[in-house]
Amino acid sequence: MAYEITEIKKIGIGLIGFGIFFAFLGIILFFDRGLLALGNIFSLAGVAILLGWRSTWALFTYRANFKGSASFLLGLFFICVRWPIVGIILEIYSCVFLFSGFWSSIKVFLYHIPVVGWIIQFISQKEERGSQKFQAYGQ
Repeated sequence: MAYEITEIKKIGIGLIGFGIFFAFLGIILFFDRGLLALGNIFSLAGVAILLGWRSTWALFTYRANFKGSASFLLGLFFICVRWPIVGIILEIYSCVFLFSGFWSSIKVFLYHIPVVGWIIQFISQKEERGSQKFQAYGQ
């Protein structure tokens, strides 16, 4: 099967989950530098294991993703030199920029989670109805 989750992918997803947890905990505890650094390490290792080393290297070195890669590294630097708020802002920007190609896959994945999927489907249906009303008024 093409979408079979292997043990390695489960480890990658787990590391990404730990990375998100530690980053969230670091933000909650007044931008604790150690927890934010742990979150970055776990997240980066999880992405590398989930996608594979070559795909991760290609993701960060691809010419179109230069802004995202540079802002991620700059965010890591700012966290290490004790400017965690600026570092987190840069890392959030870089995640949005680097993983913008994955949004459709993420959306499909989130649709299959029981409670989250229902909420997202409700919101997207509400937006579609609103855009249809807007188009009707525009004609």
